[in-house]
Amino acid sequence: MPRPRADEPFCERPRQETTLLNLKADASSKPLRVLCLGAHSDDIEIGCGATVLQLGRRRPRAEFRWVVWSADGTRGREARLGAQKFLGPAAKDAIQLHEFRDGYFPAQFSAIKDAFESLAREFRPDIVFTHAGDDRHQDHRIISELTWNTFRNQLILEYEIPKWDGDLGRPNFYVPASRSAALRKAKALIDVFGTQRSKDWFSEETFLGLMRLRGMECRATEAFAEAFHARKIALSL
Repeated sequence: MPRPRADEPFCERPRQETTLLNLKADASSKPLRVLCLGAHSDDIEIGCGATVLQLGRRRPRAEFRWVVWSADGTRGREARLGAQKFLGPAAKDAIQLHEFRDGYFPAQFSAIKDAFESLAREFRPDIVFTHAGDDRHQDHRIISELTWNTFRNQLILEYEIPKWDGDLGRPNFYVPASRSAALRKAKALIDVFGTQRSKDWFSEETFLGLMRLRGMECRATEAFAEAFHARKIALSL
């Protein structure tokens, strides 16, 4: 078989078109579509709140979908207020709240999966923020598993939640945060989520401390960062 010339592809398979995710927008860029998934009303804000604040500022035309899977009663009101704090006017069309029973997601797997499928038909994101697959909270793990089952052509970033389980891992993807974004995130968490203030770990010191640690790990310019687990990243050359 003759060797291909240097300017010829080695195999004859047709090339597939690749869609690149460009976070540095210009006037011609299409709106970035961002899906934020949280099992409970404060999860998204804890896991990726500073990142969302910065995305909203740098991509003002971004389209968000903010889905909380267990948000009824007071926690539902907190979830709505939290989305408004972090998304601003974009929250109006972004918020989607469910009332699956807190702590029982494994027993409600089929119903939650149906809701995921409905979401995927309605909204096609470019980037998805979700729970870490190794999180020891059963509800968090179910949301992470269904995220990967449902969204197969998107960049999925798994955020981390500090808590008593001691399950913080070794993240491999960092988003540096400005000092103002870090402070806004920590203050908003305390201001909005009154039902969680009695927990000994739910404090500004916890949230700022973790962001400071992650900022050190990635040498962030303003010393703060949020960290994620990225299982699959495609580098298009």
